[in-house]
Amino acid sequence: MSRGNELKELASDLSRALEAARRIGLPTTVYLLSMALVEVREAIDAAGDDDDGAA
Repeated sequence: MSRGNELKELASDLSRALEAARRIGLPTTVYLLSMALVEVREAIDAAGDDDDGAA
């Protein structure tokens, strides 16, 4: 599995965890998961940029 695919899978997992935390009312957890999701999405974008440069 490529790094990009692993990052996308991680983003999906974080999104599901974020929704669960939101549903059960854990605001601090929602915030932390949101920040982690932002970091992963930035890494996905950076990985995509690297792939574009290699082509």
